[in-house]
Amino acid sequence: MSCSLFEFCKIQELKTVRDFLFQNQTTKPVEEKNQTADNELTWDTSDWEAAWDSSENKEEESSSATTVEEESSVQSEPWLQDCVVSLSPCADLLVVAREQKAVFLSAKWRTDGSGKEEMTLSVSWSGTLSAEERESVSSVIAIPLASQKRSSTGRPDWTCVVVGFTSGYVRFYTENGVLLLAQLLHVDPVLKLKCRTYEIPRHPGVTEQHEELSILYPFALVTIDGFSLFQSLRACRNQVARAAAAGSDVVPPPPLAYKKWGLQEKDTIVDHSSVGITTLCVFDQMKNASILGGFNASVKGSPPAMSQFVTVGAGPFTGFYYAVEGNSQPLLSHVALAVASKLTSALFSAASGWLGWNKNKNKNEEEAAQKQKPKVEPATPLGIRFGLPDSRRHGESICLSPCNTLAGVTDDFGRVTLLDLARGLAIRMWKGYRDAQLGWLQVQEERGDREFSPSSSLPRRHALFLIIFAPRRGILEVWAMQRGPRVGAFTVGKQCRLLYAGYRLMGVNSVTSQGWQLHTQQVCLLDPTTGALRTINVPFHLALSDKKNERAKDMHLLKRLTALLKMSDVDPETLESEAKSVLLEIKYPAIKKQALETLLSNKDTPVSCLTNVTCALHDALKQQAADEVDPSLLQLCFAQLKLLQLYSDVQQHQSDENTEACSENHESLEGIEEELSRVAPTLQRYAQFTSKPSVSFAQDSPDTPLSAQAFLSQLECTEDGEVKVIRKSEAEWNQLGNFMFWGCLCCKSPIHKVCETLQEAGISPQQLLSLLLSVWLQREKEVLQKPVETVINLHTLLVALSNMKGAVEDSWDPQSVCPWWQQVRCTCTQSHNAAAALLAALVAHRAAKASITSRADSKLQSEWETVSLELEQWVVCVHQLEDVLVLQTLLLVPSPQGTAGGAAVQCSIKTLLEGGTGGVADSVSKWAFRQNMAPERLKEILQRKEALEKREQNEEETEEKKSQEDTDRTAELLVAVCQRFPHSLSPDLLFAHCCWEYVVQWNKDPEEPQYLSCAVEHLKLISSPHIQLGISSMMWSTFIVKRFSAASYLIEKVGKAPKDRLCRRDVGMGDKAMTSFLGCCVQLLQILMEADSATEEVPAPELSVEEVWSGAEGPASIAELALDQRGIHFPLVQHHCLLASLLHAAMSFSVKVKPLSLFDSKGKNAFFRDLTTIQLLPSGDMDPTLISQRKEFLFRVLSAWVQAIDVPSSSALAPGSTPPLPSAGPKADWWPSLCLELGSLLQVNPDILRRHLVCELYNQGLDLRAEQVVLEVEDKDVLGSQLLVLTGQRLSYSLLHNQNQTQAAMELLARLPPTLCTWLKAMDPSELRCPLVPLTQTSRLVSRLIEMLPENHAQYTLALHLLEAVDVLSTD
Repeated sequence: MSCSLFEFCKIQELKTVRDFLFQNQTTKPVEEKNQTADNELTWDTSDWEAAWDSSENKEEESSSATTVEEESSVQSEPWLQDCVVSLSPCADLLVVAREQKAVFLSAKWRTDGSGKEEMTLSVSWSGTLSAEERESVSSVIAIPLASQKRSSTGRPDWTCVVVGFTSGYVRFYTENGVLLLAQLLHVDPVLKLKCRTYEIPRHPGVTEQHEELSILYPFALVTIDGFSLFQSLRACRNQVARAAAAGSDVVPPPPLAYKKWGLQEKDTIVDHSSVGITTLCVFDQMKNASILGGFNASVKGSPPAMSQFVTVGAGPFTGFYYAVEGNSQPLLSHVALAVASKLTSALFSAASGWLGWNKNKNKNEEEAAQKQKPKVEPATPLGIRFGLPDSRRHGESICLSPCNTLAGVTDDFGRVTLLDLARGLAIRMWKGYRDAQLGWLQVQEERGDREFSPSSSLPRRHALFLIIFAPRRGILEVWAMQRGPRVGAFTVGKQCRLLYAGYRLMGVNSVTSQGWQLHTQQVCLLDPTTGALRTINVPFHLALSDKKNERAKDMHLLKRLTALLKMSDVDPETLESEAKSVLLEIKYPAIKKQALETLLSNKDTPVSCLTNVTCALHDALKQQAADEVDPSLLQLCFAQLKLLQLYSDVQQHQSDENTEACSENHESLEGIEEELSRVAPTLQRYAQFTSKPSVSFAQDSPDTPLSAQAFLSQLECTEDGEVKVIRKSEAEWNQLGNFMFWGCLCCKSPIHKVCETLQEAGISPQQLLSLLLSVWLQREKEVLQKPVETVINLHTLLVALSNMKGAVEDSWDPQSVCPWWQQVRCTCTQSHNAAAALLAALVAHRAAKASITSRADSKLQSEWETVSLELEQWVVCVHQLEDVLVLQTLLLVPSPQGTAGGAAVQCSIKTLLEGGTGGVADSVSKWAFRQNMAPERLKEILQRKEALEKREQNEEETEEKKSQEDTDRTAELLVAVCQRFPHSLSPDLLFAHCCWEYVVQWNKDPEEPQYLSCAVEHLKLISSPHIQLGISSMMWSTFIVKRFSAASYLIEKVGKAPKDRLCRRDVGMGDKAMTSFLGCCVQLLQILMEADSATEEVPAPELSVEEVWSGAEGPASIAELALDQRGIHFPLVQHHCLLASLLHAAMSFSVKVKPLSLFDSKGKNAFFRDLTTIQLLPSGDMDPTLISQRKEFLFRVLSAWVQAIDVPSSSALAPGSTPPLPSAGPKADWWPSLCLELGSLLQVNPDILRRHLVCELYNQGLDLRAEQVVLEVEDKDVLGSQLLVLTGQRLSYSLLHNQNQTQAAMELLARLPPTLCTWLKAMDPSELRCPLVPLTQTSRLVSRLIEMLPENHAQYTLALHLLEAVDVLSTD
């Protein structure tokens, strides 16, 4: 409400600072100085000083709690008045200097004993700053430099300390006392250092001011441009850091560019202010021209831009100087002089070295040059424009306002003068402020202050206040500008220092300041006795007139109430009294309404406090005149009082003992007992899955009590006295219903009393019904724990609500649908809590039936007319909810660990109806995928369901089978669901949806090839060829063909089985996954061809749904879409199947091939087309070159298969038998037959392939498998010739190339005919992959050769010789 002093920082180590600055000195000079100052007073001030001293002593006695001896010595001496002090605007660095020494104190955060964090200023550096003899510090300022990083939000990067000395030097230091730059700008002592930084213009017409550092000398003023200074300081700091890191010397930086003005026509200058660039209006320009130039003066077309400087001192008391921009260039001649002097000294020293003279004088001259001061540029004369002459008055200081239009000046007469800088006038003067210290405070209008103002869209206003600190009186005053009253006064210590910077961050401009929030302190009061730094808070409204002040006062009363509500340790009685006083003190109704709403929305305020405060405000409004009261505010008080009373009544009912016995309602349970017992097993299974523990937040618990504020936020009272419930979020709605009705459902609150209270409040029965059903459905777990008790109470509540006025209309015809009961049905059909919805439907069905019966009895109608449309809809609803309950129980079965699929699906009547005719099958298929149920397992369960149905018809059951069924709970649940949905979950429909679900999941993650394999397996289990054909066609066109074509082109490009990286890049899966994918493509295309062939023999099936689910509206099921598919072109599918087989073989055996090159142009163009279109396919004889390539490819596949199946012989196998082969993979037994089938399709003679397979098997040593294939070979003559060579290679290896040759073998070789011996030597056994074959197998092979070759064959004799040789070897 009023001005306040706020302590935001504490200074540590004050005694250390004082001892360092006043070393080797006693306190005598200080005391003498104070005594001399006191003697200079020209009047007796003992009376009022004594009064101020006594009040100050009282304050110090009450506030000071420090009794340390060291601190008392610091407090007793006003040592800070003899120091030069500067505080950074960001309050993060304090500089205290005296004579040659200085102490830097930096901001740190620490935690006090209570755990609260506070900012402190502690010593970060102390030392001596002077570098010249007999120089001392005369002025200091700390300038924060803005960060250039993009992520900066307005905090300074670092702070530069600028120090002026009596020698004329100006030196720049870092926060750590490192010297960055030093320059002699003038030979006289530095009097004042002041800085001006960028300020965002508040109005379009305000001239944007540039940053500037001004240095005042006794008769000169130096200004340095802020931008160049900022860049130079950053460069110097970076150079010093690099030099420190490298350990090298610091390179002297170039001097600064500056402007120097010689201030003339003034006797003495003590202080100054650089106002900035000003532009005169045309009238002022003509006036100045006529005064300065006379009658014939010429006036320029445009007013020139001028820099305005204001000085204070004597002769005149205040002087105004104007420097026209552009007349004086920055002084840089000394830069050229420094460069020239360095060049001259370098040349002179070099010449001296060359000539060999003047070597001894060299060092002396260098020392003299170092001691010689640099050359100082002369100042540009600047005459005074005008001033305020007062020969006896001497100015002491000037303080410029933030808006650059006003300035406060102090003088030796104890006056404070307010200057209007634009007009050059003294507009106000204060007396009795000797040694006053000034500061300015600019307060911005807060957003809430203009909420009710018609000019709220305009920019926010600013108020200006002058801060005057009178140290001799120990008083700090706040005055409103320009002619405003004193708005605040504080009694403070006489030793305090008022610190006013008058600038902010340097390095900020109109671009970089966008989005920044500059946190700077405008005025601070430093108390050296306690070390406290305090800032002054002044409310904006203190600058307003009376009418506006009332509104601002109300706004601050509102803020006071808000701050009070935020406090956590406020006593309820105190809070109530304070809130009453604030609300009654506020004048404006709109703000009073806002304050009341703020109080009512506070969650920590007790209900009694809310009621008493609102009642007090309501009574106060009633006592006022009718025309003075805001009707909306009165209505708000009335409505909130009614709602608070309702909240208290319901809360009171919850705490009362329930005198109503639940047993009196047992009679209502008689009709529901049978239905409850019928659904009890399903409810128990459902409860087992839903009662598992889960993690939730405490604030989300339904048992959390509802606060009065939350209750009020969800209800509103109309002018008619009716109460309406505002439906916001679902959680808040459930919380409100839980507050009203859960106690009734648990027998903790009297049901009839609660219903009467709610009815009297005027809440509509429809909203109460909605709240009741929401809490019933939300608390499903608790309901299932005590189903009988809660069902009884729900029935009682439903009957009580339906008997309320406005619930069931009197004009309702039982033969039509009742809106009241329709609301219950809609809620149950939309709920995902199947068990609670079913129980609610059973209760509502019972209540509706009783209501219809009573209406029929009252109208004396016969009994058969009581059967109405309403009851029929209830029967359908209950049946649907039972189905949903069984289905939801199945869907809640937890998935095996590690399986995919995510969370269980929540279903309701609404979702199933919106899901279309395939909604149930889709839900079960997703469940089967989550369960990772194998297709064969699903088929077995469905067969069990059919067996159960037949068994029920025959009424034959055995106890053994029943016990086996009970062990598989999952299968039992699935069978129960299938029995509830005989049409929607027919085997074909279920397999079709499972197939589609698996292929969709595979498409999401192609790296899981088992998903696609399961999809194909489910597809095989579909009995209807029409559905099978449609599903296959949809799978191919939607998911398969794109990846299939990518795989084909990739293998064609690479010419062999691609590596894993290429497969992932082009096809989106690894090489192993792509192999499995191509195998599934072959199976899918084969299923497609088989289904297309079978469709002509079998009629298309007719799809139907259950009668109660006939109202399903939504997308068509997968089976319906499959039946709508067009027929395929069989040769085109066969063409693709051929390509898929080739690709699968190439990937399985890593065979080099370009698959598309095995077809002609017609065949290539037909690939990857729509299977329902007729394409031009290859026909007739193929090019022999293509046939040769195809044959070579099939040869490679057969050879690779033979090498794959060659495993070491196992001793477990019986002699003469072959090991079984797997049904999948490269070792599968169907590869040879596939190659033969491909050969017939590719115009390759299958007999050639068989002969090649036989030779490869014998070559691999697999004679038994080869003998089985030999029986299928047609051209035995050619095969015999091929096998004769192979036999010769075996015998040649045994006789000629085996290292373990026996003597018998050598003798046999000698007895062989020369022709046979020469032939064996010509054989190359290295072509055999398995040369070490038992002689018995070779003997059998020769015997078969003789059977194959006719006697007139050219090599028949050779075969006989081979037989003889093998027999001899085997006998030996």
